[in-house]
Amino acid sequence: MSWAGKILRVNLSAGTVKSEPLNMDWARAYLGSRGLATKYIVEEVDPKVDPLSPANKLIWATGPLTGTMASTGGRYTVVTKGPLTGAIACSNSGGYWGAELKMAGWDMVIFEGKSAKPVFLYVEDDVAELRDAAHLWGKSVWETEETLKKQQLPVEKPCSLTERELRGLHHRRTQGVPG
Repeated sequence: MSWAGKILRVNLSAGTVKSEPLNMDWARAYLGSRGLATKYIVEEVDPKVDPLSPANKLIWATGPLTGTMASTGGRYTVVTKGPLTGAIACSNSGGYWGAELKMAGWDMVIFEGKSAKPVFLYVEDDVAELRDAAHLWGKSVWETEETLKKQQLPVEKPCSLTERELRGLHHRRTQGVPG
């Protein structure tokens, strides 16, 4: 089992990306991506916060087996306070993204706040920065990834959430339609 020992804290309101040490006491006590990310949500997000407000957080987390040869070594988890129920929501996915994040030296990304303009998080090894995404706004996930590849960015394993998904989520929430 392995932890990189670092998290990225992305403050979208301030436009900053900072490296912080992973809380290793929590990592040992809340083993795995879901448990650890949930602990961060519980500690950092007011239980009464509106899930669609900038005070909520969105956490992308890897676990100690992510990036290893274990059968679950490609998994990562996204945790937030969900807009449908108001409770902690968790989604688990596979593929390359989690292992790529871990190999770049990060265990977790915590997104907080709200950006005044469209941005994307660019991560390459130990470099992480927010970049302008105005040219990507309104595109689908597939169009976004294709555009980034055409820009000759070393985007090997992108992970996208676009304006279309965000707009649909807000519409379903305001109309009382299940997500």
